[in-house]
Amino acid sequence: MLQGAYRDFHQSIAAIIPARRVFTDPLSTLAYGTDASCYRLTPKIVIKSESEAEVCAILAAAAAHRLPVTFRAAGTSLSGQAVSDSILIVASHGWKKLQVLDQGLAISLQPGVIGAEANAALAPYGRKIGPDPATINSAMIGGIVNNNSSGMCCGTAENTYQTLRSLRLVLADGTVLDTGDAASVAAFRTSHAALLQQLAALRAQIVADDVLAAKIRRKYKMKNTTGYSLNALLDFADPVDMLAHLIVGSEGTLAFVSEVSYHTVVEHPHKASSLVFYPTIKAACDAIQILASHKDVVSAAELLDRASLKSVENKAGVPEFIKTLGPDASAILIETRAADTGVLAANVAAISGFIAGIDTLTGIHFTDDVREYTQYWNIRKGMFPSVGAMRAAETTVIIEDVAFPIEHLAEGTLKLQALFKQFHYDEAIIFGHALEGNLHFVFTPNFSGAEEIARYEAFIEAVCQLVAVEYEGAVKAEHGTGRNMAPFVEMEWGPVAYRLMQQIKLLFDPLGILNPDVIITSDKLLHIRDLKPMPAAHSLIDKCIECGFCEVMCPSRALTLTPRQRIVANREMARLEKDGEQQALSELRQAYDYAGDETCTTCGLCETACPVGINTGSLTTLIRAAKLSDVGWAAANTLADNFSTASSAAKLGLKALDLVHAVSGDAATGGIMRTLRKVGGRHIPRWTPYFPRAAGKLKLAAGAAGSARKVVYLPSCLTRTFVPSAKAPDARPLNEVVASVLNKAGYALIYPPSLNNLCCGTPFKSKGALDAAEKKVSELEAALLQASDNGRWPVIVDNGVCTAAMLDGIKDTRLQIFDVTSFVEDIAAEYLQFSPQDEPVALHVVCSMRKKGQGATLNALAKRCAKQVIEPKGITCCGFAGDKGFSHPELNESALSGLKQQVGGCGGGFSTSATCEIGLSSHSGIPYQHLMVLVDKATRPQR
Repeated sequence: MLQGAYRDFHQSIAAIIPARRVFTDPLSTLAYGTDASCYRLTPKIVIKSESEAEVCAILAAAAAHRLPVTFRAAGTSLSGQAVSDSILIVASHGWKKLQVLDQGLAISLQPGVIGAEANAALAPYGRKIGPDPATINSAMIGGIVNNNSSGMCCGTAENTYQTLRSLRLVLADGTVLDTGDAASVAAFRTSHAALLQQLAALRAQIVADDVLAAKIRRKYKMKNTTGYSLNALLDFADPVDMLAHLIVGSEGTLAFVSEVSYHTVVEHPHKASSLVFYPTIKAACDAIQILASHKDVVSAAELLDRASLKSVENKAGVPEFIKTLGPDASAILIETRAADTGVLAANVAAISGFIAGIDTLTGIHFTDDVREYTQYWNIRKGMFPSVGAMRAAETTVIIEDVAFPIEHLAEGTLKLQALFKQFHYDEAIIFGHALEGNLHFVFTPNFSGAEEIARYEAFIEAVCQLVAVEYEGAVKAEHGTGRNMAPFVEMEWGPVAYRLMQQIKLLFDPLGILNPDVIITSDKLLHIRDLKPMPAAHSLIDKCIECGFCEVMCPSRALTLTPRQRIVANREMARLEKDGEQQALSELRQAYDYAGDETCTTCGLCETACPVGINTGSLTTLIRAAKLSDVGWAAANTLADNFSTASSAAKLGLKALDLVHAVSGDAATGGIMRTLRKVGGRHIPRWTPYFPRAAGKLKLAAGAAGSARKVVYLPSCLTRTFVPSAKAPDARPLNEVVASVLNKAGYALIYPPSLNNLCCGTPFKSKGALDAAEKKVSELEAALLQASDNGRWPVIVDNGVCTAAMLDGIKDTRLQIFDVTSFVEDIAAEYLQFSPQDEPVALHVVCSMRKKGQGATLNALAKRCAKQVIEPKGITCCGFAGDKGFSHPELNESALSGLKQQVGGCGGGFSTSATCEIGLSSHSGIPYQHLMVLVDKATRPQR
């Protein structure tokens, strides 16, 4: 229950922000009180903003009530910049505007655009944004700008600060400034003349202090995100330019960035990499110091210490040689890029010559083979998750980043390793963007007791003394100051520079309400307060590091919870249960039923983006299994035993609905079903004009009867139960379409025995009825072995969800299981002649096939059949989830937001799951059907 100023604030914004985007409940505030850092603060109020006007209104209300405000985008930040115990403004799903400018030479982006999406839009122009953080597939532009993120290749030359074209921002007083708009700038020069004059005065103060000016220039020759960007006061004479560049890296403490325009950089098409091993880390650092003088040809040089190499040496694809390395060995992963192969070869020769004088363990060998150099980079990228996956229960993974002046890299690295030993962080590893003197180190402290927290405090103090004082480096090279280094900003910069930073904060935020304690703090122990608890909850999720990489893949991310947030909630429920806090536990569980369980599709796509391989959908399946009553288990087993009868009953229901629809039409049928749904709740399916019709008796075509080429064809239970809606361009039952294509390819079709009772188990598993699911898989396996002559003939399936379930569930390796689409693309295509259709088509790869790595195969098949194939961006799982689209249509609608705008020019859409196609058709504005419909239309027998 909100009280005092928070209650008054909440009431004041009620007329401005819809209630569905304002959260005060314990589950939502807990979920959004988490970022990738080691801190946990629970906001009083969470607001999902969608416009500048809303942000202005929120800031005005917050200022009136003197309440702190924090801005958040993806929450992948590592230093605690995106957490708050006050008001949290989320700027993600409503902030997706992206516009490519000047033929790709520039791009304009809102804060909710994911970095990788920006690069995908620029790819056709051979360009990209300059910042290339390792989190680019998840991190949003708001965080990339506000942390001045860099990465493996962008260095100090291509970060946001250096490639900024213009900013549009909202100041604490509600003023909107667009530095790319002359009228906006002119008005601002008048309205905020005093602010601009004070910035000019700060510049004059620095210019007059030779020692301070030299220090600023020296420190920004290396990567540095500690404190405010004081270089802005030296690099620019116009206070408006100073202001814009001060905002970069300010972590939401000076203003809200509503839009940024970047000058883009070249994305060279040709690359080569070399993994070079050295006997000592000093030798590797000596080589890096040489390479740092040749950044015109060296794109990246990643230092890997022996501990980091050891963390991945047992993983698949890692050279066996690594296991034989001595305790002091290290490696450098070098990359060079070029516009053509000739320049690339020259770069390789030059780099090899530069460092030829330093002894290596294996020589210097570059490769431009994509498969080989991708394997090298996968070794590098696998180090952080490897430490996370191997850590002890209830420990936290912390990844810190520092920068040493390049001439001190070797000795600084050795002393850093010595600190690991001194403080007994024996699991710690070092790797990093050493070309810039930038090192990351990963370790796993346990914050469950005062002694461990004291050890962590002493260690961080020692690291800061080493980096900032002894070597005048940066305690934060690219992750932003945040909460964990705010107490050490003055240590690094000294009192004169720190007072300048305090003045900057006061100029922009006189009330101190924008992200307080981040960057500037008076609390010298801030870095050890509000440390995030990591209680054990379940072995499936205990390795989660709460990085948020999974969130971009989740179909419920804009509706309820993400996988990370589901894990946070389960950890908190485990803690509450352990501590006996029954009332709070009951409230959280009740809220979680809908947000965490009912709206989880269990698609498992989160696993594909998770650095430690967690499938949160598997946790949901187990939760559902635990909630099933004895009656539920019995009903599931009865249904499994009488599957054919249940399917027949479903067809009878569909026939009745078909009759109502034939008599009443679309509008009346929709009204009837809505009325029934109000009475019967979610048990009554939501009806749309794309609702399927009842299937008739299955016509089992023999295909090319008598052919020597044979396949076992399993029409899925959906194919056997219903046929496409009357609105579908091709209303044939899917099995007839499949038979038509395979007949053209010369295949005889074999059908498994007891076909009507067969099921892959997915409908049961998705509801938590694991025993029934296993029973159906066993029955199916036996039937397929019989039909295929113990694996002699391949088995094809016409539903991508069923294919994936069979590939996972069937254990007999004699069975050759294919989705019909991959079978046609990989095998049957040689017997078919394709005539690509002129009309553009849309393709949706269902989540199960995406997980199986079949996206490229489906895309290739679609491109055989159509001259233009559009695969919409940002659409992962459609959210229909078998039957969720009927019972929870809001999930399907949310997951497919943005689809219609991307496929408007397409004549039709294609996928590989009948239920997914219902939702896709409803929310795209074009009809979706099975991809085999397109294949049948575009093929004829090969002559």
